[in-house]
Formats: sequence, C-alpha cells, structure tokens
Amino acid sequence: MPDTYFAHETAVIDDGARIGAGTKIWHFSHVMPGAVLGERCNLGQNVVVSPGCVIGNGVKIQNNVSVYTGVTLEDDVFCGPSMVFTNVINPRAHVERKHEYRPTLVKRGSSIGANATIICGVTLGEYCFVGAGAVVSRDIAPFALVTGNPARHRGWVCACGVRLALAAAAPQGEEDSCRACGDRYLRQGAGLVRQG
Repeated sequence: MPDTYFAHETAVIDDGARIGAGTKIWHFSHVMPGAVLGERCNLGQNVVVSPGCVIGNGVKIQNNVSVYTGVTLEDDVFCGPSMVFTNVINPRAHVERKHEYRPTLVKRGSSIGANATIICGVTLGEYCFVGAGAVVSRDIAPFALVTGNPARHRGWVCACGVRLALAAAAPQGEEDSCRACGDRYLRQGAGLVRQG
C-alpha cells in the first residue's frame, strides 16, 4: 500500500519492508527487506534502514543516518544529521560477525544530536538527550543529558527538551519542575520519573 506513505522517486523500498501511514522517505534513502517503520515518520536524505530494524511512530531520522540491524527506535525518537549506530563491537573486514550483532534500544522520546556515535549493546532511556558529537558506550538513564567523548552525564532534561536545574548528581528523592512546561520530576532509580 504505497499510497499510505510518501517515498521520493530516488528512494529504494525493498519488498518485505513495512511502512506506516503518513511516513515520508526522502531522496536516495533505502529501506531494506524486513524493516518496520511506524506511522508519521520522516526519513531525510540518504538514510538506510537495515533488515530487521523496528522504528516506532513519529520518529525523525535526519540526513545521512544508517540504522543497522539490531537497532530499535521507539516512538518519537530524533536522530540528528550524520549520527552513527554500530552493531558489532569488534568489526574486521575479513571476519564475518553477523551472529555477534549486539542490540541497541533507543527508548521513547530520546534525542541523539548530530554526529553522535552510539556503540552497540546500549539502551538509551526515555527522553534522554545525547549532545552533538558525543560517543555513547554505556546505558543512559531516562531524562539524562550526556555530552562528550566518552559521553558523560551532565544533567537532566524535560520531555519537552528544556534542561532542568536538577544537578547531575542529585540525590534520590530530589524533585524539580521544568521552567518551560511545568512538568514535575522525581529523582528515582537510575534516572528521573515524570510526575506530570
């Protein structure tokens, strides 16, 4: 049902790919067999979605991003221009390691900045924010802000994307509110819990 989504004439959509209604796929992009894209996604120029990838609803993938086998993007994820996913921890051109792919999970509402690199085998928590150029090699807590190489925890962000005043090392039970939208957060477990 290609009439339920838009694909630019230069895009390649392989048989066996499933694409949700309202999704837009732009110039020179390639969606491979077995890839699943949700509704209302936007894939920029030169995006590749490999076999077996699952992409939720409302996901935005900017230009020059390859989503490799083993990567799952939940709803409302943002992937900035030229950011990178990997799926093998120790690649060699002369050694095939497809049986060693490590899964990467990017949870709902997360944002990954331009030119960031996500090393395979990690989970990015809900609504976390990965700064431009960061190199992520370990799990990120929900609502955490990380920057640098290697990526380090610098603070917290609201679901609306505004940085919270709460310190990165805030103790369990501390609370904060977003100055932009008013949502309230509680420091709990590895990250924050939104209170509404």
